[in-house]
Order: sequence, then structure tokens, then C-alpha cells
Amino acid sequence: MRSRLPRTACLLRLVALCILLSNTAAYFGLSGREPLVFLPGPFSNEPPTGKAHLKQCEQMSLTRRQKRLCRREPGLAEALRESVRLSLVECRYQFRNERWNCSLEGRGSLLKRAFKETAFLLAVSYAALTHALAKACSSGRMERCTCDDSPGIQHREAWQWGVCGDNLKYSTKFIKKFLGQKKVSKDLRAQIDAHNINVGIRAVKSGLKTTCKCHGVSGSCAVRTCWKQLSPIHDTGRLLKYRYDTAVRVLSVTNEATGETELAGPRRHGQSLRTTDLVFLEDSPSFCRPSRYSPGTGGRSCAKDTSCQSLCCGRGYNTAMRLTSLSCHCQVRWCCHVECQTCVREEEVYTCKNA
Repeated sequence: MRSRLPRTACLLRLVALCILLSNTAAYFGLSGREPLVFLPGPFSNEPPTGKAHLKQCEQMSLTRRQKRLCRREPGLAEALRESVRLSLVECRYQFRNERWNCSLEGRGSLLKRAFKETAFLLAVSYAALTHALAKACSSGRMERCTCDDSPGIQHREAWQWGVCGDNLKYSTKFIKKFLGQKKVSKDLRAQIDAHNINVGIRAVKSGLKTTCKCHGVSGSCAVRTCWKQLSPIHDTGRLLKYRYDTAVRVLSVTNEATGETELAGPRRHGQSLRTTDLVFLEDSPSFCRPSRYSPGTGGRSCAKDTSCQSLCCGRGYNTAMRLTSLSCHCQVRWCCHVECQTCVREEEVYTCKNA
């Protein structure tokens, strides 16, 4: 009997590891458990040639199935890398004046909890992935997708689709396939993550617009050229930041009609939980001092009249003088040439005290 205990313990550990891996396989980008060690620049002007994309696929933290998909589609690796860059840039921009400024330090510990910040990381990661894939299709960087054909437009015979639209339909369909999304489990945390992921995707969908240009004699609109176009990722980030500011704390309840568990939050203005609400399970830390979740706010730059009070958490701030160079006394020379002098200006800078 004693000899079987170690085997049983090993088996239980193996099962637990498999469960952990299956739960984390659907996460990507800022919401992935692996460290972000390979952050590229923006898209190149040309799609990868030869076998360059194979190396890109191997450099990313992907599952075996995801790497197989990546190797089959030469433009996919670059789109995935671009989505990571977009999500990080947008996250840092939206939280530039907040105590938690989307620092990568402590991200692993943060993702283990169901904070508001975790909800935003999930939403912005999937929003950026949806955006990057749709743009990759319309720009011709991926071989297995092309322009959006924009079905369902009324009087389509009067419209000419002369511009390549962003293929959001393919993007959202491919995400489910690539990330292996299955039926949401009964686990509360899994339901919360799935909900926040869909909030990010919906944020991109809400920014899809039909853009048209008229063509005809004397400015008439005899023929219109129309295409589907996504809003800039900055607009999506601003919307998700608003969702973060108005995030809803939820709990799990049982639906009496179906017997299944579902998320529920407090009714606000007579409305129940909406599909566009970011949700969280537990209150966030203050992020004021260094912890496993963030490096704290010590040494952070702040604005004296607007953000120093909150950002420095009541510890006060240091004031220093800094010299900055800028162009001044600019004049236009004939023709088409501007000459400027360089001026040096002294300005005050404010940083939060460490203690």
C-alpha cells in the first residue's frame, strides 16, 4: 500500500498539470502566462518571404497546435507579433497617469487574480489580436484571407467595392480556431475570463464603419465606392479604458430555468449585467508600493496640479529642474524650406517620493 502512494501522488500532479495547461492554452499576448521576451516593431511593408515566418513562429510562446497553424500561414506570425505590440502600447498609453501603468513587472502574479486590471489585459489583448488579423487580411499579408466582402448591404448593385475592407469576419472566426476556445466551463474564473475576452472583441466590432466615396459628373453620386474600415486601435483602447473605469464586480449564480451557473452583478439603473461590461471578482491592491503585482509609484513622473496627489499616494513628490531643447523662431524660406533655431528651456519636473 505504501508503494502505491508515490505513484498516486505523481498521477494527481500530472492531472493537475494537464488541467493547468488546458486552462492557459487559450490565453495570448498580455494575458499569456509566459514572459513577453520578444516584442517586435510595427508591420513591415512586405509579407515575409521564403521560410522567414517559420523562424518567427518558433520564437513565440505557442502551443503545438498553434505553431502548426502558424507555419501554414506565412503572414500569421507577423500579425500575432503586431497584436502583442499594439496591446502593450495601448495599455501603457491608457494607464499612463494611473497608479498601475501596465508595467510588465508583476504581470504573472496579476494574471493569477481576478482584478479589474486583469480584465483589461484580457480585453485589450484580444481586441489587438482581432484588429491586427483583420488588418493583415485587408493588406494582403495573409494568404488564406482577403478583403471583407461586406455582405448584407442594401442596394448592393448600386455600390462598387473598389477598396479593400478590413476582414473582421475572418478575424473573429480565426481567433476561436487559433486559441482553441471551447464551451465555457462551470469554473467562475473561467467564465469571467471568457466574458472579458468577448468584451475586447466586441469593442473592435463596435468600431467597424462603412466608408464611402462618391464618383460622378459634377460631383454627383452616380457611383459610390464603399468599404469596411476598423476604427484606430486608440479608439478601441479608449473605449476599453472606460469599461475598466465602470467595471462590475460579479458573483456566480444558478439559472433556475437551465440549472447552469452564470455571472451576475448588481443591477445598475434598472439594468442587469451587460455583455459590454468588464467584470472582476476581487478588489485591486493600491499599487502604491512595490509588491508582487507592480513596482509601485515611487519615482514616477506626475503633473503637479492634476495627478501628483493621487499617483504619489500621499507620500509627496520631488521637484527638479530640467533643460529641454525645442525648435523656435522658425521662418519659411523661398521656396518650401523652413529654418528654425534651437532654444533651450528650463522646466520643472515632478516625481513621486519613494517613502
